[in-house]
This record gives sequence, structure tokens and C-alpha cells, in this order.
Amino acid sequence: MSISTVTHVNLRGTAREALAFYRSVFGGEQTVVTYGDAGQATDPAGADEVMWGQVVSGDGFHVMAYDVPADRPHEPGIAPFFVSVRGADADEITRYWEALTADGSGTSVVVPLAPAGWAPLYGMATDRFGVTWVLDVAVAYAG
Repeated sequence: MSISTVTHVNLRGTAREALAFYRSVFGGEQTVVTYGDAGQATDPAGADEVMWGQVVSGDGFHVMAYDVPADRPHEPGIAPFFVSVRGADADEITRYWEALTADGSGTSVVVPLAPAGWAPLYGMATDRFGVTWVLDVAVAYAG
């Protein structure tokens, strides 16, 4: 079993541009899934915004980004990133989730760990230190 942690930056309307810039700097492959692609667009105006995107290079660079939906608060510089923990094994990710969100941990669940339209398991929680964690079972996207 293996997991990885990745910086996941939170932007508003500029995730695609940021990912393209990071790719121009570090090289690698860029993947973008829009809210429309995933059937998660709550507002047609936001259907082309990035729900999940990443740049991964063969040299080890990896960054993820998304456009914070218009119905969620977003202030640049406030909660500018998540720590993303990704793995291929649902049992392993579930164990981490259960430990992170255990009673008494002081962690607040933002999105319960459950199947999502873009991943077999996905969950989001903010720990007592103010760090927001995104845990999911990774799937490969073409694009």
C-alpha cells in the first residue's frame, strides 16, 4: 500500500490558468476535470470551472488546484490550500480517515468520507490546528 501527500491550492476562477503556469515552469502533464465534466455544476455559469486539476512531472513535482465554488466563501490567502492524501486502497484511506476524525480529535468533518462522482471515496475534514485535509482513493483521468 502506498499514499502520497500533495499541496492542493484553492482559487476562485483561476485554477486552470494557475495549473497551466505551473506546467510551464515545472513541465509535466496537466489534467483538468470541470464541475460540468463531473456532473457537479450547481450553477451553469460555473460548469467550466475546475473541480479537480493537477500537474505532475516526471521529476517529482505535483500540485493540485480547484476553483472554490461561488456558493462557498473564499478569501485569497485565507485557507489557500488543502493537504491531499491520496491512495489506491480504500481500506487504507478509510483507516486514515477514521483516525483523523476520531471522537475527541477536535476534527470537523466538512464532507463525510463516501463515494463521489469523481472518486470511489472522498472526504474533507479540518483538524483542530486549522488544516483542511482531503482524503480520497485516486483514479486515473485522461485529459
